[in-house]
Amino acid sequence: MSAGVTRTTLRTMTQIPSPADELRLLDTELRQLDARRAVLLTRRAWLVHALQAAAPVRTASPAPGSRRPETTAPGVQNALLLLGGILLAVAAIAFTLVGWGHLGITGRSLVLGAVTLAALGAPVPLLRRGLRSTAETLAGTGLVLTVLDAYALYAVALPGTDGVGYAALASAVLAAVWAAYGLALGAPLRAAGPGARPSLRLPLPAAVVAAQLPLLLWAVAASAGAYAVTAALLVTAALDTALALRVPVRSVRAVAAVGAYGLGGWGTFAAGWLSWTAAGPSAAARAAALLLLAASVALTAAWGAPKPGLGTNTATGIATAGGLTGVVAFGGLLRTSLPDAWTVPGHLACAIALLAVAGAGLPAPVRRGIALASGCVGALAVAWALPVVVITLLGPVGRAGSVWSGAPSDARDAVTNNLPWPADAVTAPLVLALVAAVLVVAVRAAAWRPYAVAGALTLAWATVFVLPATLELPYAAALSVHGLTTAALLGYARRTGPRLTALVLAPLTSLSLAFLALASESATLTVLAALTALFAAASLRPGLGPVAAPAALGYASALACAAGASLGLQPQHTALLVLVVPVVAALLAARTEDVPTTVSIEITGALAGLLAVALAVAEPALLATVLALCGLIAAGTAVREDRRAVGHAAAALFVLASWVRLASWGVGSPEAYTLPVTVPALLLGAFRRRSDSSVSSWTAYAPGLTVTLVPSMFAAWGDGHWPRPLLLGAAALAVTLLGARHRLQAPLVVGGTVLVLDALHELAPYIVQVVDALPRWTPPALAGLLLLALGATYEQRIRDARRVREVLGRMD
Repeated sequence: MSAGVTRTTLRTMTQIPSPADELRLLDTELRQLDARRAVLLTRRAWLVHALQAAAPVRTASPAPGSRRPETTAPGVQNALLLLGGILLAVAAIAFTLVGWGHLGITGRSLVLGAVTLAALGAPVPLLRRGLRSTAETLAGTGLVLTVLDAYALYAVALPGTDGVGYAALASAVLAAVWAAYGLALGAPLRAAGPGARPSLRLPLPAAVVAAQLPLLLWAVAASAGAYAVTAALLVTAALDTALALRVPVRSVRAVAAVGAYGLGGWGTFAAGWLSWTAAGPSAAARAAALLLLAASVALTAAWGAPKPGLGTNTATGIATAGGLTGVVAFGGLLRTSLPDAWTVPGHLACAIALLAVAGAGLPAPVRRGIALASGCVGALAVAWALPVVVITLLGPVGRAGSVWSGAPSDARDAVTNNLPWPADAVTAPLVLALVAAVLVVAVRAAAWRPYAVAGALTLAWATVFVLPATLELPYAAALSVHGLTTAALLGYARRTGPRLTALVLAPLTSLSLAFLALASESATLTVLAALTALFAAASLRPGLGPVAAPAALGYASALACAAGASLGLQPQHTALLVLVVPVVAALLAARTEDVPTTVSIEITGALAGLLAVALAVAEPALLATVLALCGLIAAGTAVREDRRAVGHAAAALFVLASWVRLASWGVGSPEAYTLPVTVPALLLGAFRRRSDSSVSSWTAYAPGLTVTLVPSMFAAWGDGHWPRPLLLGAAALAVTLLGARHRLQAPLVVGGTVLVLDALHELAPYIVQVVDALPRWTPPALAGLLLLALGATYEQRIRDARRVREVLGRMD
């Protein structure tokens, strides 16, 4: 062994066995594997047997290509049973109606009795064997046969009795028999739990269906009248409600609930119609009794929530319906006892009383339902009074077409302005005031309180607003009330309440007041002056400036117009009075620190300036003065650091003023209009380039040059004399030379273009003569030569580029 082999290497080396030893090792391993395989096979066989014994029987999956069944076995069973029951019922009906006359009285009785007993008795053994579906089918057939038995009894034994009365008695007997039959066969009156024995489900719901008819048919048979029929409907609905609340069986509850909703709704509508058409207190009292019965049924049903069959939301809805029904009941009594104008206030009073009764002792769904009912009545009452508010608000607008036509006789005449006044609207202010008071007192939740206060403020405003016209107060009283309302709203807007509501209602009221004052000259001047002062004072209060300041300026503008008309001034002279408003607006905007107020003042001042311009349009000379004054106001505004952009508007106004002045003088030369613009524009351009060398000549000089040169060029082309083209050419040449001297692109291009066009104008007659002397083929030939020359030049450039590319390609 080599001396370099270490002891560690020797320990890790494996000795290779001899062939005999290796064969013995392989045989040993194979015997161990066979033994292990036998143990595993035995365990596998035991596990397979255990799984086969414990697993449920599974339906073998269909082989590929085989059809799967389209329905289940229970579905086929139910379909067969249903068809069988229908066929048996049809056969029984046919036997009763058609084959009845072929048998004697004994045979008829025996056949029907035997078949009925057989059909009703068959479910007993079927239920014991667990065949519930078959039992239900035969039970249903038996129930149908009992109806046929009742018909047969009427047709044979009692043919002379009243059919409707007999039907009422028969339906009551059938309801009792079916209920007893269902209970006898184990139908549960409580919810069936696990392990309960099979029972019939059909007889009890069928008994509830039959129980819907007796009272109604009895009332019809007795010819008791509309009140008795309505009472029968409501009593039946009350019984259905009791069943829906007390019996927890789902099928019975469902049928009873349908009956309660259907018959109860029908009866309530009929009772409401009887109350509405009642001619006297006696009829109204009977209708009210029926309505109170319906309301008590509804409130009782809502009181039972949350019980089986009624959810919280459903209970709230039922309570709402009950509350509305109660209001209609008492309101109908008041309607027949009071004048027509008090019908809506009477119903509203009932709703308020109902809301007061709904105390803390009632369940939450009932309280919510009663509150909703009261709210619905209040909303309907406000909707009834809304036309009065709209006429009072918008009616004075019609005074704009008949300004200073004379003071009206009273406030209603001033407001309506030939519009029809709603009938029986004398109680509209009372209705609005009551709803406002309810909102303030009843709504206490923090989430809804701000909305309630805003609504109450709006309704209180509407109450005061319509009061003068409703009471037919004098015209001066109406003006005073509306003015005081405006002042009160502005005062209320200073508080931390519904400020937005007050800020909306105050200008709205003032606008209506301003239109209302147009009927009289003195009223117009007084009201506009008062509104101007009122809003000007309000604008000094924090938070009121964005609304009050522009309103004051607007009314000041209207006051200026009214004052001019009162003094007999022409509209163009009145424009000078209106210009006082933009001056004041500019001064106020410069001293106001609140940004929204500043913006609103400036917008109002600009609108007043436009009004002055519109008034002065008829007199060009005075219009120029007005435009110049507006430009002066805009220039004064542009002095402020944050209003530099207004300077452009000021320049435009000055230019317009000069143009209007020139037009009023009859000046037709365009240079008189353009040169006053060009000179300042060029001076400003030169000043700007001197202060900022990066400004291009196009920005600095192109606008000023084009303002004069372009209109003069068009005028020169239409001028047949020589002075204008000569002067225009000289000016264009001077501009071109100045551009070349100072290397300015804009003067060079603009001046050169105008110079060339002016020269063409001078050469145009000679060019026309030359063109007339040439043959007609000369222009196309010249154009073709030009195109050929351009094409040759283009080809030469391409060839030169190709040569350069070849030379570069040969370079190493």
